[in-house]
Order: sequence, then C-alpha cells, then structure tokens
Amino acid sequence: MSKKECNLVARTHEVFGTCLTAERLKEDFRKLGVSSGMTLLVHCSLSKIGWIAGGPVAVIQALLDLLGPHGTLLMPSHTSDNTDPTYGPNSFIPPEWFDAFRQSLPGYQADITPTFKMGKVSETFRHWPGVLRSQHPLYSVIALGEKAKLITEDHYDSCGEQSPLARLYACMDNGYVLLLGVQHKNNTSLHLSEYRYQINKNNEKTFRCSAAVMDSETNERQWIEWMDYDYRADDFMDIGNAFDSIEGNTQIGKVGLAECKLIPQHLLVDFGVDWMTKNRRS
Repeated sequence: MSKKECNLVARTHEVFGTCLTAERLKEDFRKLGVSSGMTLLVHCSLSKIGWIAGGPVAVIQALLDLLGPHGTLLMPSHTSDNTDPTYGPNSFIPPEWFDAFRQSLPGYQADITPTFKMGKVSETFRHWPGVLRSQHPLYSVIALGEKAKLITEDHYDSCGEQSPLARLYACMDNGYVLLLGVQHKNNTSLHLSEYRYQINKNNEKTFRCSAAVMDSETNERQWIEWMDYDYRADDFMDIGNAFDSIEGNTQIGKVGLAECKLIPQHLLVDFGVDWMTKNRRS
C-alpha cells in the first residue's frame, strides 16, 4: 500500500471508525438527495471520499441501486489526448515526432479507447456491463439506464445542442449533476452554458479541432477536423459559487469524507448563460 493509501485509511478510520461500504455510501447519497428515477451526471474524485471497501465498484453500485430501474447514471469519458500534437495534451511531443505520432495514433473506438484523466470511477464504469458510450472522439459520455441510449446517441458536437449535456438538460427537473469530491471547475455542464452564450452573441466557431477516429467500414484510422468554440473554464468557480449562494439551488453535504453538491442541471445551465452574458467580456 502506498503512503497516500495508508494516509487515506488512517483518515477514514479516524473519522468513521470503520471502512466505508456501499451501504454506507448509499446512506450518504440518499441524505444528499440522490433518488430513484434521476438522470444523474457524476463527476468524481475517488480519493476524496475515503477508503472504500470495493473502491470504485462500490461507488458505482451504490449509485445504480439508488437510481433504480428507471434512473440513468452518466459520467464523462473524455479522450482529450486523442488530438493532433500541435496543441492540447500532446503538445509536449518533440516536433520531429509529429509525423510518426499522426500515422500511428489509434483512432477513437467507443468500446476500446480508455478515458484520459477522468479518474478511476469513470474508467471503471466504462467497462460496466451494458454501458453505452457516445461516439464523439474527444468529449464522449458513458451512460447506463433507462435513458442511456437517448443521452449518448448522435453526439455530433462537443458541448452543444447535439451533445449528452443538452439531452440531460432536456430532462429538466429529473436531470442532475453530482459533484462528488470535485469543484465547479470540473463541471462540464457549464460548457453547455458557454455554448449557448456564444450562440446568443452570434459568435463564430474559430477554434480548429482534430481527432483520430476508426472508420467502421474500412477499419482504418483517419483524421477528422472541425471548427468549435475555444471552451474555457477559468470562471466556472465564480459561476458555480454564485449559483450555490442562492437558497434552494444546490444540495450540499458529504459522501464519506468528500464535500459534495447535487445540482438541478437545467437551472445551473440557465444561470450560467445569464452570468456569462453579464460578466464575460468575450
């Protein structure tokens, strides 16, 4: 066991006197407001919860049990490393490697490509029996439950109206975001706010994106390019904190050791559009 894991066990024991179990997690989720039939997008830092018997599997099972047969569990499964080396996570690569990288990078395949910096819970959920994954080569989402197909199908733009974020928004009072040990800076639903803010300003998409994909017919890799907005998250904490400050917007509590927030997604998205309209300069 690593020093970090030992410290996590020690802290969990100090606070609870016992290890966290799926049943204990369900109790905490229930107190926070997670309930049957919800369509729930989860952003999670596993280590913030404490030491759990069963680790990420226990977290996922607890959530699925509470959501029940008519609920749907969603998580981001982004692959932002599946990009051209001239920008993004691969920009550290020496220029003399660029051609070899472009020619050998495996194309995105929903059932194979691992998540990138999404955490253990998301990567574990990706392998869960029955989970569906959207086809976007950079910003995919994974889902299981009654609305999984509706949420994940035809994911044509990253964070706009043809994305899982917009489909979650369409669930209205039944669609929620759970920030499980993470902050609003990790809250991708605010990118839907950003998209709508840009549309309202009639701004053009000027950011050139590229990704490698596998052609389903030829089984060959190809590079695709498209124009998008240059999404940013530097003000997401300000937006989220302002939203949380309004009574009744956000349910705040703890799951294990983790500070958590349960948020009606459509209210947050609408608030985000309004906040950006009033406060952003570009």
